[in-house]
Amino acid sequence: MKFNELFSKFRHSRIFWPIIALALLLIFDAIYAPSFFRIGILDGHLYGNLIDVLNDGAPLAIVAIGMTLVIATGGVDLSVGAVIAISAAMGAVLINPALGDKLIDVEILTADKTNTPLPLIVLADIAAGTLCGLWNGFLVSRVRIQPMVATLILMVAGRGIAQLITNGQIMTIYYTPYFWFGNGFILGLPVSIYIVALVFLIAWVLVRKTSIGLFIESVGINSKSSMYSGISEKNIKLFVYTFCGFCGSIAGLILSSYVHSCDANNIGLAYELDAILSVVIGGTLMAGGRFSLASSILGAMIIWTFTLTMYTVGIPANTLLAAKAVLVLLVILLYSDQVKGLINRLGSKKGGSNVATN
Repeated sequence: MKFNELFSKFRHSRIFWPIIALALLLIFDAIYAPSFFRIGILDGHLYGNLIDVLNDGAPLAIVAIGMTLVIATGGVDLSVGAVIAISAAMGAVLINPALGDKLIDVEILTADKTNTPLPLIVLADIAAGTLCGLWNGFLVSRVRIQPMVATLILMVAGRGIAQLITNGQIMTIYYTPYFWFGNGFILGLPVSIYIVALVFLIAWVLVRKTSIGLFIESVGINSKSSMYSGISEKNIKLFVYTFCGFCGSIAGLILSSYVHSCDANNIGLAYELDAILSVVIGGTLMAGGRFSLASSILGAMIIWTFTLTMYTVGIPANTLLAAKAVLVLLVILLYSDQVKGLINRLGSKKGGSNVATN
């Protein structure tokens, strides 16, 4: 009975279906391509498909953390891809500033040099993304524009802003210390994994060790009642959009570091959709309310595991979106009231039969 109670509690938790989905993907990989789980050591660093999932999925996991808080308030941020582009552009141009049609120092293009100290580059990168989030939060909380419309403004204009920052160029970066964020290793594991852990820890402390998490869920469930209860709905919404911008800036730092460049048109492309999907897979309702940061991170890992699995199967990159649409459909079905009711009825029947046997 005790085991049944624990299993029933786990089955109703938000992390249950993400774990089931990830387990099914890994089982498929184990059957179809056992080499998927092979992990080796090269130059003291771990490598393999599982390491690639963690490393490549790190920027999406970070964005998903910020998106979780936004969706928990009943909102959405469609501009995170553009925020990634703006932050990456800011970092790239500080390493190699572009003015007019020429670069200040052509040698920087081919030399391990920078025009700005690395700490200032990182701070400027984070500041740019955070200010973008603050702008979104201002439009939503103070101007009272619908979240989809408010963030759509920056989604449309953001890549143009990134193009202005880089002067329309694809900025190639040769400054080696900058590569550490996307390509470095600590104790054999990619640095990006530790960055995800740090951002998650910051978010978890804020929402689970303070009253902010309760306020976020309250605003998502009923914003008017929250306001009458003395909760500042405006400040809560301003905070979550600002934090989402902060997460986007970290993702932009990692992505530009990983590819050694900033292409304002393509970096972070469609990340807003993948982030929303990660949060939905994690069980956070688009209507707002209860949320789980760990489940959203797991959702991001599922997306990247699914992506790598499709490549392993041999599905071309240009048809990956169609395969991802199937994943979206399955997620919608799993979280539908009809499927939940069916599973609960099956669980109740099984529990009743066990009681009768005992």
